[in-house]
Amino acid sequence: MSAASCLLTEDQFLCSICQDVFTDPVSTPCGHNFCKTCITQHWDINYPHQCPNCNKVFYIRPELQVNTCISEMAAQYRQSAQQKASSSSSEQQAAKPGEVPCDVCTGTKLKALKSCLVCLVSYCETHLEPHLTRLGLKRHQLIDPVENVEGRICTEHNKLLELFCKTDQMCVCRLCPYLDHENHDVVPLEEEYEGKKAELGKTEAEIQQMIQKRRLKLQEIKHSVKISEEDADREIADGVQVFTALKESVERRMNELINTIKEKQRKTGKQAEGFIKELEQEISELKKRSTEVEQLSRSEDHLHLLQSFRTLNTAPPTKDWTGVRVSPPSYEGTVVGALNQLEETLSKQMKVFEAELKKVQYLTLDPDTAHPCLMLSDDRKQVKYGDVKMNLPDNPERFDTCAGVLVKQSFSSGRFYYEVQVKEKNEWDLGVARESINRKGAITPTPQDGYWTIGLRNEKEYGAWADPPVLLSLKSQPQKVGVFVDYEEGLVSFHDVDAAALIYSFTGCCFTEKLYPFFSPGLDYGGKNSAPLIISPVNHTE
Repeated sequence: MSAASCLLTEDQFLCSICQDVFTDPVSTPCGHNFCKTCITQHWDINYPHQCPNCNKVFYIRPELQVNTCISEMAAQYRQSAQQKASSSSSEQQAAKPGEVPCDVCTGTKLKALKSCLVCLVSYCETHLEPHLTRLGLKRHQLIDPVENVEGRICTEHNKLLELFCKTDQMCVCRLCPYLDHENHDVVPLEEEYEGKKAELGKTEAEIQQMIQKRRLKLQEIKHSVKISEEDADREIADGVQVFTALKESVERRMNELINTIKEKQRKTGKQAEGFIKELEQEISELKKRSTEVEQLSRSEDHLHLLQSFRTLNTAPPTKDWTGVRVSPPSYEGTVVGALNQLEETLSKQMKVFEAELKKVQYLTLDPDTAHPCLMLSDDRKQVKYGDVKMNLPDNPERFDTCAGVLVKQSFSSGRFYYEVQVKEKNEWDLGVARESINRKGAITPTPQDGYWTIGLRNEKEYGAWADPPVLLSLKSQPQKVGVFVDYEEGLVSFHDVDAAALIYSFTGCCFTEKLYPFFSPGLDYGGKNSAPLIISPVNHTE
């Protein structure tokens, strides 16, 4: 029996009158099955007696007996369906806060999948099944689950809200336009939905645009803060350098002042020490003579006293100390003189420091060194590759093959720093070169030949032109490159200014000549590399 029931479809276990699984199924003479109660009530109110399925007329009401075979199969099907529903319920998730619960579930409320606008009930997967399988329930209108399904029904006429009154800006049922909203502008709910959805799309686009603008402003502000922090760090570093030098100068002048005062005091003390020694010697001699005189005055030997009187009565040779003075040394003007010297030293150091900054800040390109195809701006701050080779004198300083140019200013000591904008370029070289570099013919830009440079090739291939070249892996493409040189330390380092990141450093260099900043904007490549290299103002000196 169980195997046979598995071969039957679900519809064969449903009563066509109640659309539910058979309860006490009976068979009519025409061979159709119904619940005993359903067919009995149907024939009680309908005459002549007809089969609800095939409409066969029975003028004599048939005597119906329960079909035990179908009854057993229906019972097994009901049990199987209950087990399946139970299993399905255990697999489904309970409704979480904010989710619509099933109105039919008892105990744990499962998450609703649909709401029925006819039944005004929300169903989980298990309890929704009849609406998906039974003919009568399939006609019901299902929507995504919503809270308060009753809110979809007109409270005045108990009809589904299917229209929208533009006049009163509210949802109405099909009876409202004839009763409460007569002569109003009423349209189908779907039409107003599409219009409002379009407005929402436009509003969303405007909001997204506002968000994007604010994100850009946020990035701008963050970038400004980052630049400010970098400027502050540079200012602090420069300030520490300057004030460290000032502190060392002050300490040197202070030590010189102390040594000067101590030297004066030492000389005074040495002079006084000589006087004290002489005085103590004379006092000792006088004490000795005093003892001898006292002893002679007590002598009763007439001859001895008279013979010794001449010698002892004469005072021993001594120095006239009347005009001798030990005056404290004068320190007047010592501190003032030291301060004046300190002021002079600090003034010289500040002038040197300011001159170095000014010299770096006002770098200008030297047209006498520029390759004939290079175009320099009027202020000598920009260089790019031109379309036409200019007719220029081939002086010894000029590059004739390498598309390079040097600046007028040179450096032979200390530290210097400059920044170059390399934005929108796919090829460039920059760095420093010594004065004696070869400027004619093919050039190998390596430290052995007097060049300390880095460059870009093919838009994204960065390299340091050492021997052999060093390929550089950078996280981002620099828009502005800073070049720092410490002449005495033998250091040339390159930095991504915006990212505040080190790009590459040449260390252990031995500089014995003047150094000149070097620029090569690369070829034009049909306008793809037409942007210039630009000497940029250094922020912390602006």
